[in-house]
Amino acid sequence: MICISVYDFSAKMMSGEEKSLADYKGKVLLIVNTASECGFTPQLDGLQKLYEANKDKGFEVLGFPCNQFNNQDPGSNEEIANFCERNYGVTFQMFSKVDVKGENCHPLFVYLTRQVKGMLTKQIKWNFTKFLVNKQGEVIDRFAPQTKPGSFKKDIENAIHA
Repeated sequence: MICISVYDFSAKMMSGEEKSLADYKGKVLLIVNTASECGFTPQLDGLQKLYEANKDKGFEVLGFPCNQFNNQDPGSNEEIANFCERNYGVTFQMFSKVDVKGENCHPLFVYLTRQVKGMLTKQIKWNFTKFLVNKQGEVIDRFAPQTKPGSFKKDIENAIHA
């Protein structure tokens, strides 16, 4: 199967139910690999603020917990969901824990990393790598883990109004 957009993929939600990303057609997406015990975990607050400010304009944040970097998200899906909601008020869609690199890499992240490479490599190097996807399901930008969510607010607004 040739995949031409993020809409060709699906992923398990925290509940275990499979969700097609085609459900997000026509929306601008920010897809992020998250972790609960990372130095960048406070970015969940910024991601939530971006989501709240833009959700009524056709914007969604999709969080994908990952435990591949220094074992920084060891909890169960339920523990991760509770942590994100309790500590950062997360209401954007969180999916089940996935691998974002290596032989068990989720197909969505294989696709994302092939579309826009990072600073030195296509591979995801750490938690909180962020991919901005336009309304057509095409990856238009990639932001490094240390890039704070508020710093690319304009990019999101431009994608919403494009």
